[in-house]
Amino acid sequence: MTTRLKRIAAVLASLDIARTVGFCEQRLGFRCVAQHEDYAIFQRDEVSVHYWLCSDRYIAQNTSCYVYVSDARSLYEDYQAQGIIHPNGPLQEQPWGLEFAVLDVDGNLYKFCEPA
Repeated sequence: MTTRLKRIAAVLASLDIARTVGFCEQRLGFRCVAQHEDYAIFQRDEVSVHYWLCSDRYIAQNTSCYVYVSDARSLYEDYQAQGIIHPNGPLQEQPWGLEFAVLDVDGNLYKFCEPA
């Protein structure tokens, strides 16, 4: 097989695309590269996150993505200052790396990790 997989993008649920755009740009530091009535695409460095419009809060609150970063401590401090760290997601050293969690505006969980 010669086809190589190159990247993957998280696809999360949004209860309100405009509100999600504001949160992702202003709080998470992503740039919205495409916005439609029922879909939005964000980019930050090499990470892409897509959101689709969904009317079921349960879906968003039970969805997550895992993002590898180069400096978890610095990013954690930035997000902590904004008050968006998950109540059970403080910065912790795990066997696989330094990790913390954030909830977006609709309850999607972002886990960030600096690999060990």
